[in-house]
Amino acid sequence: MRVLERYFGIKAQGSTLRREIIAGASTFLAAMYIIAVNPNILHQANIPFDQALTATVLISAFGCLAMGLYAKNPILVAPGMGLNALFTYTMVIGHGMPLPIALGCVFWAGVLFLLLALFNARKYVIEAIPASLRYGVGSGIGLFVTLIGLKNAGLVVSNPATIVGMGEISPSLVVFLIGLAITIGCVVRKVPGALVLGIALTTILAIPVGRWFDDTHFTAITESSKTLVNYTEIISMPSFERFKAAHWSDIVDIFGALQYSYVPFIFVVLFTTFFDALSTFMSVCQAGNLLDENGEPRNLKRSMMVDAFSALISAPLGTSSANAFVESAAGVSQGGKTGIVAIVCALLFLPFLFLSPLLQLVPSLATAPALVMVGVFMASSIGEVDWRNLEVGIPAFLAMIMIPLTYSITHGIVFGMLSYVVVKVACGKWKEIHPAMWVLFLLSLGLFAVPTH
Repeated sequence: MRVLERYFGIKAQGSTLRREIIAGASTFLAAMYIIAVNPNILHQANIPFDQALTATVLISAFGCLAMGLYAKNPILVAPGMGLNALFTYTMVIGHGMPLPIALGCVFWAGVLFLLLALFNARKYVIEAIPASLRYGVGSGIGLFVTLIGLKNAGLVVSNPATIVGMGEISPSLVVFLIGLAITIGCVVRKVPGALVLGIALTTILAIPVGRWFDDTHFTAITESSKTLVNYTEIISMPSFERFKAAHWSDIVDIFGALQYSYVPFIFVVLFTTFFDALSTFMSVCQAGNLLDENGEPRNLKRSMMVDAFSALISAPLGTSSANAFVESAAGVSQGGKTGIVAIVCALLFLPFLFLSPLLQLVPSLATAPALVMVGVFMASSIGEVDWRNLEVGIPAFLAMIMIPLTYSITHGIVFGMLSYVVVKVACGKWKEIHPAMWVLFLLSLGLFAVPTH
């Protein structure tokens, strides 16, 4: 106890060890849905579920431990929502990027993020990219994540006449709608672990599908598996199969990712990771009054470095970039103020290394309600945009709307960057454009030369 008090200053922060532990458990409950959701999404990028689960748990435990011990902040780190969608649906599926190349892009984005954090360049980067554009991108990613959830549930389907349409009512769709209603109810009533509870209850509701009644409408049901929920066992050893590859480039192709056609994706991963991290630190620390004498988030440089290094090592482990979670506010609201909160989260992640078979019970249908709600949370930044000012409203809107419509976070950011420069030039305000934005403008133009497949 004395060692903890001396290192973390628990009493000086106005907290107690008991309160810190409870806060850590609260944060973990709010964010542990990522343990099931992230492997489910990465599995669609041809990463085996058990390997994706091992990577998710390891990077989460490492990131939280580093955040607690080095940055001493009560913030959870895990593979970021939105980033896993960018990795799977935009890079691997949308652009047909080989998996080692995609992980190489994640690696280089982490390297650049680490350099920005090391040299404390956040102020320069913030000045280069207007806040309204960042809010537009954040909201667009939220809409994208929601669209993925609705698609996985079969509520939104392709329609040749109208591009998209509503899926036919089926047993699996009814299960999703009930699960969504339960999840929404838990969220609005602020039930601890609302998303996790929604996932668990939706999984239970999905057990009869394929057993008590057939459902040919649900795309996950194949000839070999007529049921959604299939039990094998509960416990197994973590999977490290990916590290048995003959060559390192088969795991992460670092040099292959440096080809010209992949550079824009490195930038997009960097952009999303950097601003997600920064906005999370700002919002969580302000909510918990965890500010330094200058009014900035406490230990911000160290926190950014932890986030950056976690993003960097995500690639070798085999997952999309790790990032700080805004759900950390759950623990802060419980009075958590020190790095002990993050350390508790790290310890709570570790047992899930051995629960891959149990988590494989969860079908994508059951994680769909959680994705819809995550989209709601992410889209809340839409209110920060001054829509009456068209100079900032147009770029923010195009970034926001093009992400779900093109099924690509990359293209949404590109349209946002391009339109911002075009609007400023059209208004005769080209001198207001930051030099770095001109570089991003040219990089965005270059992306149009990249084939989508």
